[in-house]
Amino acid sequence: MKKWGSIVTIAALFGTLLAGCGTASTPKPAENTGAAPAAGTPAALVPEKQLVIAGNGATVEQMMKDDIFKKFNQKYPDVKLTYVSGVSTEIVAKVKAQKAAPQIDVTIIEGGEQEAGRVEGLWDTLSDKDIPNMKKVGEDLKVKDNSGVAVNFTPMGISYNAEMVKAKGLPVPESWNDLAKPEMKGNITLSEVSSNFGRSALIMLAYANGGSEKNMDPGFEKLATIAGYMPTFAKSAAQLQQNLQNKSAAYTAWTMARSLVQKDAGLNLEFVIPKEGANLVPNVATIVKGAKSPNASKLFIDFLLTDEIQTMYGEKLYYNPATDVKLSGDAAKKLSFDRSKVKKFDLEVVGGNTPVWLDRFNKEIAPKVGK
Repeated sequence: MKKWGSIVTIAALFGTLLAGCGTASTPKPAENTGAAPAAGTPAALVPEKQLVIAGNGATVEQMMKDDIFKKFNQKYPDVKLTYVSGVSTEIVAKVKAQKAAPQIDVTIIEGGEQEAGRVEGLWDTLSDKDIPNMKKVGEDLKVKDNSGVAVNFTPMGISYNAEMVKAKGLPVPESWNDLAKPEMKGNITLSEVSSNFGRSALIMLAYANGGSEKNMDPGFEKLATIAGYMPTFAKSAAQLQQNLQNKSAAYTAWTMARSLVQKDAGLNLEFVIPKEGANLVPNVATIVKGAKSPNASKLFIDFLLTDEIQTMYGEKLYYNPATDVKLSGDAAKKLSFDRSKVKKFDLEVVGGNTPVWLDRFNKEIAPKVGK
């Protein structure tokens, strides 16, 4: 993995998510829960006995439960860990609904949703006093107001089944507008715009046709055409994955990380960043304001930023690590991409307008499915 100093500045990639450090909040006093602090733990951070983490499902959930939870419990055996899976928009909605009595302690969600939650005042302020490994995350990856910390990132783009494309004589995608070609009918699966995958594709369709996240009309016009090529919009990443696996679709829009994981699992997938570019998707860890287990939350987020877990993100899930860790030659090669093609989204605009886009999608796009 290259040093952050030698990589194209990520600040040019993440937009308003990436901002200077804010003022750290005063750490909450430790609760006398009976759980002993692990060696090397700051004295003030005695972990509570329960911790609820919410994040993405599928392969992310599997690695979290099978690997990360087990390793964390080797260090903190008295902490009972619970995982709540869902798409980022759903998780933010749950946290907002539970604002008076939080049931979730830590969220790990995409940057756009994290920013929307920041505007709503849902996240506590993080400090490297209690999360020392935050210091290992470059300044270019700092989250606005220190309302969270990026733990990894991955580019969006188009994945396609190379075997199906060749057999059917379908086009290898070079542009986001290729998704609207007539040949795509019956060969494409996209997620609803409530998902980051669907929303990012919508925004990039706008960019490909002279618009942007600040002018979405061109994107909606193109998506209306694409809707007619599909029997339905997928409601989850798992449904996209299923459609690719059973070969009911040859193309989708999602992240490089997911494409590489599925390729390792046996799908003949190729991933491209179209000529108009694509956005990066940072996964950001936050502590819910008023969380029942603030100390365990800080310890868990710090653990996610250790070299061991950062390397695991890169080599098992193909997420680009947020810290400077050395990956195997194969993983480093797979995670390489042309950063000059990345479009930075104004995440404050995205977060603020997502409800409007969802309403427009339901009224204008969903009725056109299969027509």
